[in-house]
Amino acid sequence: MAVQVSLWHHYLAAARSRQAPRAQAFQGAEDVLLTVLERLQALDARFLVDYSRDAEAFQFALRSSEGPLDVQVPLRVDAQALLVQELEAAEPGQGPGCCRLGIPRDAAGLERWTTDDVFSASSEADAECCGHIVPSKVLRVLRELLVAAIVHCRHHGLIPPGSLSAASLEEEQLHLSLLVSGGWRKIRFNVVPVVRREHPGPALEGAQLSPGLPEGSLQRILSHGVDLVPASGQHWRTSTDYLLTRLLHALGSLPGHRLDGLCILDRVNHESWRDGGQSPGLSFSHLKAVLLWASALFPSPEDWAELQGAVYRLLVVLLSCLATQRLPHPLCPTHNLLGALGPDLHAVYPLVERFASQPEASLRIHATHLGRCPPPRLGHGIRALLQLPASDPAYWATAYFDVLLDKFQVFNIQDQDRVSAMHSVFQKTKKLGAGEG
Repeated sequence: MAVQVSLWHHYLAAARSRQAPRAQAFQGAEDVLLTVLERLQALDARFLVDYSRDAEAFQFALRSSEGPLDVQVPLRVDAQALLVQELEAAEPGQGPGCCRLGIPRDAAGLERWTTDDVFSASSEADAECCGHIVPSKVLRVLRELLVAAIVHCRHHGLIPPGSLSAASLEEEQLHLSLLVSGGWRKIRFNVVPVVRREHPGPALEGAQLSPGLPEGSLQRILSHGVDLVPASGQHWRTSTDYLLTRLLHALGSLPGHRLDGLCILDRVNHESWRDGGQSPGLSFSHLKAVLLWASALFPSPEDWAELQGAVYRLLVVLLSCLATQRLPHPLCPTHNLLGALGPDLHAVYPLVERFASQPEASLRIHATHLGRCPPPRLGHGIRALLQLPASDPAYWATAYFDVLLDKFQVFNIQDQDRVSAMHSVFQKTKKLGAGEG
């Protein structure tokens, strides 16, 4: 066990060693980007600069992957005065549907949003709505402003030479991509226009996460509301990315190894399961959602006191989600976050199971850190147990995941109520297995 513990801590130390330089790189790149966005706001007051980037910096330093970071540019518009016309989701489980942002006929103070560059008059006989704010038009204006702001900042020496590349701005996407230098590292930012709503619109079921978060933090974070971002050329969609990032940040204030477990799994995912980011598979966002669920399912500080056990609390939730091909969105549980992976999902499960059963090979930093590998922690047949929540949602509970922890030999809880509940579920699963036999 001492050798195993040493491996976990060696691996965590290697992952942590990257965090300080990554945070420094983010700060340098952010300074360049904010300078450009401040000029953009000066050119067109309809667009605002968002300075609340502390949680994003924290998240970027935590992860190993090099994927792009979203930068929101809020629209200076009273979202409460707009008509949010909801459209139904194309299929169940796709999360909140899209919407259109209408301008009421009798609205005051929205005149700047009825100009042709961002507005499309309604051709329908609608007594309430005179037209809509169109995402594709907003993106076009934002692109032109970014180009002008970059030219101005370069000409006046406000940003270092070569610190920003706008080569990908011409790509037709639902964001505007910029490659920004933060010293020795280049970071890709996706600039996204956003309309902020003070109330959440579609109900968020975040109460399920309350047990795992600092008291009062969930309600405080959800009071921010939700954001509307482009979903297509004509439609907007609800985005909870900001809320999830803030929730992750809140977990960092708790004692224990929650974020250390996420840090380890993200690096294993990047280097082993995704072959250095070359193969498709799980993203940091997937693992972040897994941690939020694991924190809610294992709210006791005792669960997170030991590093190896903390990693396995994420692993048992992740394995069950992969086996059932369903990872519920932490705030909208009807939305399956694994749906977009498609066929790639089948290739991920055996990689994660192999790591959970024999993690030592993936934890090697160099040859001296690995002696003889202990035998696998479990035999065949675990997948049937992992799939139980698909047939009965009642299994999505602490006692069920405690059974999985026991299977992986990392259930070290002394609380007698939890031990009893775990044994009760274990006996139930044994009866199910006997019945199937």
